[in-house]
Amino acid sequence: MENNTSLQQQLLEAGVHFGHLKKKWNPKMLPYIFAEKKGIHIIDLNKTVEGLQEAAAALKSIAKSGKKIMFVATKKQAKEIVAEAAKRVNMPYVTERWLGGMLTNFTTIRKSVKKMQSIEKMLTDGTFDSITKKERLTLTRDKEKMEKVLGGIAQLARVPAALFLVDISHEHIALAEARRLGISTFGMVDTNSDPTKVDFAVPANDDATKSIAIVTNYIAAAIAEGLAERANEKTDDVVEEEEEDNKALKFELEGGDDRGGERGRKPGGRGPGGPGGNNNRPGGGGGNRPGGGGGNRPGGNRPGGGGGNRPGGGGGGQRRPAGSGGSRPGGGGR
Repeated sequence: MENNTSLQQQLLEAGVHFGHLKKKWNPKMLPYIFAEKKGIHIIDLNKTVEGLQEAAAALKSIAKSGKKIMFVATKKQAKEIVAEAAKRVNMPYVTERWLGGMLTNFTTIRKSVKKMQSIEKMLTDGTFDSITKKERLTLTRDKEKMEKVLGGIAQLARVPAALFLVDISHEHIALAEARRLGISTFGMVDTNSDPTKVDFAVPANDDATKSIAIVTNYIAAAIAEGLAERANEKTDDVVEEEEEDNKALKFELEGGDDRGGERGRKPGGRGPGGPGGNNNRPGGGGGNRPGGGGGNRPGGNRPGGGGGNRPGGGGGGQRRPAGSGGSRPGGGGR
């Protein structure tokens, strides 16, 4: 509560509550107007504080997510203030002239930015020394013109996630492009503007430099907090990853792999049919029962068994003659 009171006092001292003449008002601003004094509408600072805090919270979350917020203010009294605030939080800004299609035709704007950057590169790598004086002068003039208009968005690789506008009536082209692309809009709205055109309206005097400065600096401070929280989260993630790596290394050093190796060296199983096993069940390679390869009993005691002790076996049988090599007359060997 004390913070709100001090903020409200600062807004009062900065003249944020002064609106336009009564005859120039927009009826949609009625909920934000406190009273009328000497033909001038007075803005309700309670509404201003609420709108400012809501806008600051939303912009803080956008900045925390790593997205870009573009500052737009081409009014003479707002240029320097907005440019300084945007540079302080490393955000793109437009303070000279809004080029038509800067958002809706962003790819073409990026080509102009790349051209400006290529000219800057030529200045640094000594390419200008190998061209004529007239060409050098032409390129320098082009660079200065582009730097003036596009210098604030040189590092903007994609369309921003939000726009902060000073005087939404003056920046109606930027506002229209943002609404067409579905970009979130935040703006200082005076009594002559329509607050329903922006997603987050901050009712305030958008003509006085002190009023513009206090609102813009408050927004910039919220964005800076969001960026700081994002940096802290990244640091925490790095620390957590290092802790996990240390735990894994500690597990390996304590013999985590040896235990796994011991499990791997155990016999495959005692089930039947394992080749070369020492099991005592039929079918096992090297078993002690009949039919097992390499067993302790004769290969077969019935006629015809190869290598058996009975007649007909390859090696002569003793009981029933059968098969070749028997002792009875008959076929070959009978």
